[in-house]
Amino acid sequence: MLASPAAAGFSLMLRAEIVPTCIRSALQAGVLALLFGAAPGGAFGQGDAKRGEYLAKAGGCVGCHTEDKKEAVPYAGGRALKTPFGTFYGPNITPHPQAGIGDWTEADFIRAMRLGERPDGANYFPAFPYPSFTKISDGDLRDLWGYLRSLAPSGRANRAHDLRFPFGWRSLVTIWKWLFFTPGPFVSNPRRSQIVNRGAYLVQALGHCGECHTPRNFLGGPKRSRFLAGGKTPEGKAVSNLTPARLKKQSDAELKDFLVFGTTPDGDVPAEAMGEVIRNTTSQLTPEDLAAVIAYLRSLPPLPAEPR
Repeated sequence: MLASPAAAGFSLMLRAEIVPTCIRSALQAGVLALLFGAAPGGAFGQGDAKRGEYLAKAGGCVGCHTEDKKEAVPYAGGRALKTPFGTFYGPNITPHPQAGIGDWTEADFIRAMRLGERPDGANYFPAFPYPSFTKISDGDLRDLWGYLRSLAPSGRANRAHDLRFPFGWRSLVTIWKWLFFTPGPFVSNPRRSQIVNRGAYLVQALGHCGECHTPRNFLGGPKRSRFLAGGKTPEGKAVSNLTPARLKKQSDAELKDFLVFGTTPDGDVPAEAMGEVIRNTTSQLTPEDLAAVIAYLRSLPPLPAEPR
């Protein structure tokens, strides 16, 4: 899946293929064996499609994989994401065997989400926020896969990305991964409460909030020391600081109203991109998960907003 429209422009990066193919293949095989060999027989059990539907909402999948027009088929692709590197188009992720991901295996799906790789081994561009999705647990990935398999197939053909030279070379993504990408599921912090760890998982993994709300360097890599301290959209518009430096001005009730209804005490309204996130994602969270998100954001170190 691709990042939200506000985040996509920062997610595409430069890289070069410098590991010999034989070594890289061996490393991949070892990683995949670890990832997929844990279940009995090396196979995953059947995912819970109903629970997967909730996870897809928490991940905001419909926003990037649905064309921005009336009566568009959900998850059939076509959403344009304009970035400084060119325009990405969200792919069809319905189970259509040719136009969508109907010929994928569950292992292909896990590989895409965990490692940012296509079934043929080529890199995905990080406009697909796998640097966040890699943290999703195996169980949640199985359930999400089960939900995607339950969708009605759509034959809507994918549109090729329109990227400036040389950013369309997928092999160039390898260096960026080495610099900025650490694969592997989320690990709870034993020093934090259960509710804060749940919120951390929702924000860091499923919600991939850092893709938009963390500033980036000139290579498009996230500034990890300024996690969730705000940034800019590809158009240069400010993206909110989510640390307590800004959120301390709002009560938990006010934050909840904003994330559910998109309202603020002074009558302000969210930007279009955030408004879509509220409609499709935060307003769909259970009260418990919404409280966990707020608790986690409150626990972050306060950071000043990114200088203009």
